[in-house]
Amino acid sequence: MNLNKFSLWLMACLACLINTLYAQEKLTVSGTVVNPDQAALTGVSVVSASGAGTVTDGDGKFTLSVTRGETLTFSYVGYQTVTETAGPEMFIELLPTAAVLDEVVVVGVGYGTMRKSDLTGAIASVSAKDLRKGVITSAEQLLQGKVAGLTVTQPSGDPTQGSALRLRGGTSLSASNSPLIVVDGIPGVDMNTVQPSEIVSIDVLKDASAAAIYGSRGANGVIIVTTNRETGQRSMSYNGYVAVGNAANQLDLLSANQWRDYVRKNNVAGAVDYGGDTDWQNELQRTAVSNSHTLAFSNGGKDSGFSGSFSYLDAQGIIKKSSLNRLAGSVTGYQYGLNKRLKMEASVHANKDTYQPTNMSIYQLAYNLNPTLPVMQDGQYTQIGGTQNNNPVEVLNNRKDDQTRTRILGFGKAELEIVEGLKGVVNGSYEYNSQQGRFYQPSYAYDGRSDRGYGRRNLGDYTNLQLETYLTYDKTFQNAHRLNLMGGYSYLNNTYEGFGAERRGFDTDLFDYNNLAAGIDFRLGDVYSYKGQAKLISFFGRVNYVYDDRYMVTATLRRDGSSRFGANHKWGFFPSASAAWRISEESFMEGTRDWLNNLKLRIGYGVTGNQDGIGEYRSLSLMGTGGGAYYDQATDSWKQSYGITQNPNPDLKWESTAQTNIGIDIAFLGRFNATIDAYIKKTSDLLYTYNVPQPPYLYDKMLANVGDLSNRGIELTLGANLINNDRFTWNANLVMAHNKQKVDRLSNDIYQTDAVPSGNLHDLTGMSGVFTQLLKEGYAVGTFWGPKFLGLDDDGKFILETDDAGNVIQQYLGNAQPTLSLGFATDFAYRGFDLNIAANGMFGQKILNAQAMNISYPGRLPGYNILDSWLDKNVTEGPIYSDYWIEDGSFLRLQSVTLGYTLPVHNAWFSRIRVYATGENLLTFTGYSGLDPEVNFSGLNSPGIDKSIGPGDNYYYPRAKTFSFGINLSF
Repeated sequence: MNLNKFSLWLMACLACLINTLYAQEKLTVSGTVVNPDQAALTGVSVVSASGAGTVTDGDGKFTLSVTRGETLTFSYVGYQTVTETAGPEMFIELLPTAAVLDEVVVVGVGYGTMRKSDLTGAIASVSAKDLRKGVITSAEQLLQGKVAGLTVTQPSGDPTQGSALRLRGGTSLSASNSPLIVVDGIPGVDMNTVQPSEIVSIDVLKDASAAAIYGSRGANGVIIVTTNRETGQRSMSYNGYVAVGNAANQLDLLSANQWRDYVRKNNVAGAVDYGGDTDWQNELQRTAVSNSHTLAFSNGGKDSGFSGSFSYLDAQGIIKKSSLNRLAGSVTGYQYGLNKRLKMEASVHANKDTYQPTNMSIYQLAYNLNPTLPVMQDGQYTQIGGTQNNNPVEVLNNRKDDQTRTRILGFGKAELEIVEGLKGVVNGSYEYNSQQGRFYQPSYAYDGRSDRGYGRRNLGDYTNLQLETYLTYDKTFQNAHRLNLMGGYSYLNNTYEGFGAERRGFDTDLFDYNNLAAGIDFRLGDVYSYKGQAKLISFFGRVNYVYDDRYMVTATLRRDGSSRFGANHKWGFFPSASAAWRISEESFMEGTRDWLNNLKLRIGYGVTGNQDGIGEYRSLSLMGTGGGAYYDQATDSWKQSYGITQNPNPDLKWESTAQTNIGIDIAFLGRFNATIDAYIKKTSDLLYTYNVPQPPYLYDKMLANVGDLSNRGIELTLGANLINNDRFTWNANLVMAHNKQKVDRLSNDIYQTDAVPSGNLHDLTGMSGVFTQLLKEGYAVGTFWGPKFLGLDDDGKFILETDDAGNVIQQYLGNAQPTLSLGFATDFAYRGFDLNIAANGMFGQKILNAQAMNISYPGRLPGYNILDSWLDKNVTEGPIYSDYWIEDGSFLRLQSVTLGYTLPVHNAWFSRIRVYATGENLLTFTGYSGLDPEVNFSGLNSPGIDKSIGPGDNYYYPRAKTFSFGINLSF
C-alpha cells in the first residue's frame, strides 16, 4: 500500500471512529469569563451550537445545560468572539477587538517584546490563524498577501523550490534583498527550519527605526517568527490533509491533426508525419496527490512544561518524478526556579527533505517536438536527432537526481530576574544545514552515450554558532512614566564547507552514483572542495520611554564588527530614533472617546546595513588556479599554475540604508482599524563588481562600494470586525502597497560605468548576445530597454522605430517591478461553519513574454511545434526583441477558499473535531497571455522575464490548481 492510499485509509478510519463514538449525553456546564486583566465580565452572551443560551452574572459566572461535546460561543461588545467545546468547568479569557487590542497585544521587536500600544516604528503582526491556508511546502508562502509592503513571489509550482521575499523594494544590486529571519530570538535562521504548524505569530519590522537593532543585517527588514514554546496547558492534536492538484494552465500548441492540416494546406516542404498523436505536455504531467500529517502534544504548568510535534509531508509535483518528502520534529521544554525568578528553556527543531528536482529543459523539448512523433516505438524512446529535439520523456525518465537537505536548530535560553524590573538573558544557539546531491545519467541515456555514463556527488555543510546576552530594565514610575532599557552583546561564527566529485566512463550502470571510482574517465576539475568562515561581533542597546500612554520615544544603537569588512572599515554604527504621539488620549479629544478608540502618529529614522554582498575574503588579495598548465622539469610532469584572482580592497564595507518613516494608526467604533505608512529609503555604498585597468591592478575586476539606490512608497492596512454576535462573525482585512525605485548613481571618480546590460536571453534559440534590460541611472532595476515596435509590413516582418539615419532607436520600454501590490482576506463563522477567502495581486509590472517570442512564428514549422493562436498572426520573421513581446503583467489571484465545519463532539475521546476543504489557485484575473503572470522579479539577471522553458533563471514549472481535504482533531 503506497503512502497516499494509506493516508486516505487513515482518514476514513478516523471518520468511522468518530461516527462510532458519536453518542448523546447531557452536561451541565459552569464557568467564568474574564478579560486579560482577569477582571470578571458581566453580560457576556453564552450560546450553545444547538441554540441554548445565557449571560454571565456580575461575577462573570454562568451555568448552562448542553449536550456533551457541544460548542459554546462567548461574545461581548468590544471583545473577540471565542468558541470552545463545552466542559464541566470552563474558564474563558476574552481578548479585546482590534480597536483596543493594542493595549494587551505583545509583539516581537528584537531582543525582547513590547506592547503594541507602545510601538513607535512600523511593525506588522500576523497571528497563526491569519496565515495563508492550503498546501504549504515553504514557510515563506504563509505570508503571501498578509503584510503591506512585503511581496512574496512564488514564481513556479515546483514543490522543491521556495519563495522570494522582498520588503519595501530591493536595496541592493549584488547582495540578497531578502529580509533577515529571526526564529525565537535567533537571527539568521532558515525559516523552513520550523514547521508552519509550530508558528504562533510573525512580526515584520519594516522601517529602519525598528530594524536597526540588527545593524548590518537589517537593511531589507526583519521577520520575527515566534513558535509555541510555552503553552500552559495539556493537549494533544492531529492535523492531516490529502490534496489533489493538476496543472492550472498549459500552452495551446498544435495537436497532431492540426499540424497535419496546416502542412497539407500550406504544402510545407520537408514535413514528416511520424504517424503518432502525442501531447508532449501531458506526457510529462500527472495528477499530483499529496498528503500531510502532524501530531502535536504539550504538557504545560506554572513551573515547568514541555511540548513537541512530529510531521510528515509528501508533496507530489505535477511533473512526473518531482516530489518533496519532509520529515520534521521538534521538542521544547521550560523550567522555572528561584521562586519564578529564573526561567530555563531548551528547544530542538529538525527536519529532513528528500526531493527530486526537475530538469526544466524538458519543456523546451516538449514545445519543440513534432506532435505526430510517438513517445516510444518498438519498446524504445523515439529520437529524431537535430538541435533541441530530444525526447523529453526520455530525458525525464532516464536520469536519476536525488537530493537531501537537513536542517537542525537547537538553542538554550536562561532568563534571570536579578532585581525587580532588571532581567538578564543568555541565549546560545547552534544551526546546522546540510545539502547533498546525487546524480546519475546512464550510458543508455540519449545524452549520456558519449560519456558512457556520468555520475556526480556533492555535499555542502553550513553552521551558525551564536551567543547573545543582554540585560533589560523595565520600570513604571508614578503610574505615568514607563521606561524600558536594553543592552547586550552578540557573537556569531558562520562556517561553511563542502566538496564534490564526478566521473564518466562506467562499464556498468548498476552502481548509479554510488561508486564513482568505477568510472575510468576523469578530467581536471572533476574533484573540488571548499571551506570558508566569517565572524560577526556586535554591541547593541535600546531605550523606550512612554509618558502617560500618550508620548513614546525609542532609540537604538548597534555597533557591528565583521571579518568580511575591509581593513579600513572593520566596524559599523547603525543608529535609529523614533517617536509616537497618541493623539486620542489627549484631553482635547475627550469628545471622541465614544467612537475613536485610537489615533496615533509615528515618525522614525534609522540606518541599517547589508553585508551579504561582500562574502568571505572579498577584501583580500587572492590567488587561484586557472592561469594555465606548465611543465615542471624537476618532477617531469605538468602542473597547474596559480595567479591573482582578486584585487585587495581595504575600503570594502557594508551597504548602508537610511530610512525615514511616517505612520498613522487609527481604530474606531470598536470594530475598524487602519494603518498608513509612508517611507523614503536611501541606500548608499552599493556593492558592484567594476572593470578596472591592468596595470595598476593585477586583476581586471574589483568589488567596490560606489552606487546609490532609492525607494519611496506608501502602505495601507485596513481591518474590520464587521459582524460579531453569538451566532455569526465576519472579519475582513486588506493590505496595499506602492513602491517606486530608482538607481541614483553607479559611478564615482575611481569606478566608472555608464549602464549595465542585463536580462540576457542567451539560452533561447537565436538570442545569443541579446540583452533586454538596462541597469541605468535614473531608472529602476528591471527596466526593459530596446526597440519600439511600430507594426508589420506587407511581408509580415517587424517594423521598428528608427532615427533619421535609419538606425533602430534603443529606448525605455517599461519596468518589471509592480507599482501596486495587494492582499485581501475575509472570514466568516456561523455556528460550527467557518469560511475563509484570500486573494493577492500585483499591478503595473511589465513582463517580457520570452516564451512566446521563442516559439511563436510559423517558420518553426514543420521541424518544431507552434502555438495554435499564432498561425493567424501573419508574422513571417523569426524572433526579434522589441516591446511587441512586452505585456502588462497585472493580475489578481483567488489564492484560496477554505470551508470548514467543527462538529459538536458528544464523547470523552475528542475535545474538538473540525473537517475542512480548501481550493487553491482557483482563478487568476489577468490580461497577460503567457502561462502565469507571477514570474520572478528579484535579482539583476532576468527580473520580469517569462522564459518558461528553462533551464535559465526564470524557468517555469507549471502552477497547480489544488483541492485539499483535511481534518483537525484535539484529544
